[in-house]
Amino acid sequence: MTDSDKVLARKDDGIGYLIFNNPERHNALSFEMWEQAGRVLDGFSHDNTVRVVVLTGAGGKAFVSGADISRFEDERANVAAVEAYDAVVDRTTTMLYDYPKPTIAQIAGFCLGGGLALAVCCDLRMCSDHSRFAVPAARLGLGYAYRGLKKLVDVVGPAFAKEIFFTARQFTAEEARVMGLVNGVLPAAELEPCVRETAAMIAANAPLTIRAAKFAIGEAIKEESARDLKRCDELVQECFRSNDYVEGRRAFMEKRKPQFTGT
Repeated sequence: MTDSDKVLARKDDGIGYLIFNNPERHNALSFEMWEQAGRVLDGFSHDNTVRVVVLTGAGGKAFVSGADISRFEDERANVAAVEAYDAVVDRTTTMLYDYPKPTIAQIAGFCLGGGLALAVCCDLRMCSDHSRFAVPAARLGLGYAYRGLKKLVDVVGPAFAKEIFFTARQFTAEEARVMGLVNGVLPAAELEPCVRETAAMIAANAPLTIRAAKFAIGEAIKEESARDLKRCDELVQECFRSNDYVEGRRAFMEKRKPQFTGT
């Protein structure tokens, strides 16, 4: 299996799936896998048939277990190689964090290091009850950049972020739920159906409304001076000028399910 086969993509009724397919290494990510994930995300972002994107891992034992350390001698052997690796990781995680469509991390099993970095860039995180979460950087001597830490702090707050980084221990699914790291914890057999149901619910709703809400929520966690409130207002006005707003009103009056087109 080549690295290009270790990140898969498929579509199903408005849902795009990005699947990390390296189960023999608990879906650990290589440089090429980070690049391929970015290409899949870019493709889905320009595909009007995709309303929501789900990220998941193959095999049922891991979402992503972090970087593929067995590849470090080739991929991170010197400063230049580390900078190139970090650049592609930053590019992919930034794309996911700023993604124009809703994203869901479907987590079954290990979600470690780079896996957690990906998960906190998603809008929603749902996990199986046997999942485990950790950032083992302090056990490896790795440094984490401010932007990655800020994303985690925005999700769980400073106290839990410190505990995650300082201890480098693995947290249970229930601990993750308590700290707000995940939106829900499901029995393993129920995780995929629940995520699919949630994604389908989102895909059926008005895309422009979701886009406006996602952008505004993203601005709300920025420093006040950095917020683009003008763009927030513009996106709201686009909702009210849209065909979907007309369709939503008519469907409500006619007591039927609306058919939104994103226009």
